[in-house]
Amino acid sequence: MMSSINITPYFPFSRVNIFGQTVTWTESLIQARPDKRYKPICYVCKNSFVTVHKWVQRAIRDLDFGPAQVTIICVYRQVFCLICGRFLVEDLEFFEPSRRVSKRLARYIYELCKVLTVQDVARHLNLDWKTVKDIDKSFLEKEFGETDYTGLTILAVDEIAVKKGHDYMTVVLDYLTGRVVWMGEGRRADTFMQFFDGMTDEQIIKLEAIAMDMWDPYIKAVKTKAPHMKIVFDLFHVVKEFNKVIDRVRIDEYNKASESDKKVIKGSKYLLLKNTENIRKMKDKEHLNRLLELNETISKVMILKDKLKLIWECKSPQEAKQQIDEWCTLAETVHHLSVSKFVKKIRRYEYGILNHCDYSIHTSILEGVNNKIKVIKRKSYGFHDNRYFSLKVIQAFSTS
Repeated sequence: MMSSINITPYFPFSRVNIFGQTVTWTESLIQARPDKRYKPICYVCKNSFVTVHKWVQRAIRDLDFGPAQVTIICVYRQVFCLICGRFLVEDLEFFEPSRRVSKRLARYIYELCKVLTVQDVARHLNLDWKTVKDIDKSFLEKEFGETDYTGLTILAVDEIAVKKGHDYMTVVLDYLTGRVVWMGEGRRADTFMQFFDGMTDEQIIKLEAIAMDMWDPYIKAVKTKAPHMKIVFDLFHVVKEFNKVIDRVRIDEYNKASESDKKVIKGSKYLLLKNTENIRKMKDKEHLNRLLELNETISKVMILKDKLKLIWECKSPQEAKQQIDEWCTLAETVHHLSVSKFVKKIRRYEYGILNHCDYSIHTSILEGVNNKIKVIKRKSYGFHDNRYFSLKVIQAFSTS
């Protein structure tokens, strides 16, 4: 049934007049035209030095009116701007020429996209998902498009897989606030250097330390762009690397063992990788004890794993240096290629372990960030636009 209620007060657009309306329960068509009390102005430069070229009409989606979908049929002028020197659309303020939705609907879409997926918003408003995504992205670009380097002193950097295979993005975190500052495609040195390239000399000088794993491209980027920064390697990644060594030792010892000993070694992979205090079941504890009694080499690498953690408890570089030397000396008694290679790695990256005494920072905070990023990725059903994905992540961790 047609409605005779005047709804023009719900369209308080200053440069247009509402002159007609067709309202039903499911659809509202609103007729609008320029208010002749205002001179036409250029959308780009906002000047009135324009001449009218022709009149055109456009259908623009607006906020829904109850259950009814609202469309504004707007007549407006295409003008020639003497300042810009080209044909442009006049500025009627309530919509942008590049969009088929009103500014207030666009803002509503942006707010919905903070808590709903693009697909959910598109279904809710009966819009194409690409339209919703483009609107959300444009708002994100305005708010988060420029990297905010304010107040950065201590950082953490890590990579996250965005697709199956070797497709990664570098994530830089403000360690003190938990804010994701920047994301870049890849995990190469030049990727991370792009982060520093956006900083002023004054901002770079204020940087003090950065937590990371022992990934040479990131190390190279820091030493090239901010050589004064203290690089800190955290316990989590070093133990994770040593766990790989333990597993290689386990495999080699299994291959050399007798059939009866193989039965003990078999199925012990995850027992050896777990922290001893996290082994709860009695049968698992008994299995581990039998294994350690049976095989001296495996027993030694497990002792090395526990002693490795003690290095990060040292309060001074001198104490930590002594612990590293003792650890390497003990490790060299295990005549295994993988252990020997790891000893060389510890020696090579010793500086980053010692720096932990001055800056007790770690990348475990980034592990939590990465888990949240994975949730964002799943909610999006997979982002094909890495720039949009980056902006969504930065928005999610914004402290504003």
